[in-house]
Amino acid sequence: QVQLVESGGGLVQPGGSLRLSCAASGRIFSINAMGWYRQAPGKERELVAIITSGGSTNYTDSVKGRFTISRDNAKNTVYLQMNSLKPEDTAVYYCNADIERVVAGTFYVTDYWGKGTLVTVSS
Repeated sequence: QVQLVESGGGLVQPGGSLRLSCAASGRIFSINAMGWYRQAPGKERELVAIITSGGSTNYTDSVKGRFTISRDNAKNTVYLQMNSLKPEDTAVYYCNADIERVVAGTFYVTDYWGKGTLVTVSS
């Protein structure tokens, strides 16, 4: 089985910073894209940032210049550095990864999700 476990959420004042981490574990052959999504109360889940296995990144407009996504392929871990946080960044943040597994000689590509970590930006 494959698991994604997020950490690093919490309460922070406006203008503050947090760093989220997400570690993938299990029988993993390789990981393609990894990303962070968020869901605020009463809203749909949205993509925050994504990073390919080669390191190319993409961000939603509202976080450009404030958030940075990175990954450590040796540790199967993706990070989200969040600076200049705003109250509207308050949400549950979910890690997502496109993971290749080999089972009985057959390749499988599956989309996995973490359980989420709550980020609250409030004074």
